[in-house]
Amino acid sequence: MPGVRSVGRLGVRGSVLLLCDMQEKFRPNIVHFTDVVSNSARLLQVCRILGVPPLVTEQYPHGLGPSVPELGLGDLRPFPKTAFSMLGAPGLLEALGAAGGQEGVTRALLCGIETQACIACTTYDLLEKGIEVHIVADAVSSRSQVDRLFALSRLRQSGAFLTTVEGAILQLVQDAAHPRFKEIQKLLVHPSPDTGLLSFFH
Repeated sequence: MPGVRSVGRLGVRGSVLLLCDMQEKFRPNIVHFTDVVSNSARLLQVCRILGVPPLVTEQYPHGLGPSVPELGLGDLRPFPKTAFSMLGAPGLLEALGAAGGQEGVTRALLCGIETQACIACTTYDLLEKGIEVHIVADAVSSRSQVDRLFALSRLRQSGAFLTTVEGAILQLVQDAAHPRFKEIQKLLVHPSPDTGLLSFFH
């Protein structure tokens, strides 16, 4: 209904998964890097099962290296960029349009680094284009936990929804009767590791 504020319900139709700049050179400096990559990889697996298209960027890969192998990109081709926003990567806007099919992309799940930089700039660009943004809080990080948590707070003020990997997965599946649920359930056996988000709510 016109004028009704979105409650942020996730669904497969109209959704895209954006994976931002999880590259080798960032590995030693990003808080909870290993866990953030692992969480992002799990969400990528589920999105592949459900048919949610993924798009990947790399920040100046010539100097900062490729995406880390444990992300599990397979044959996905990352879009190189120098802009902070993922939407500044040449060709990504066109790929985003194609990912949504005839109905277009209406919501984006966002993972990666850094929260106060590339995640923030991408979120603002998406929101200004009318695309609902769901930031997967346990799949984004920064060099500083302070920057990470303040950025999440700021982005929530701007209208982005915050979720977790498991929360996003279950919202996408929606029903235990889903024909692929048993397969996806195996990816949820172990809870996501603690990445220091509880302090965000204190």
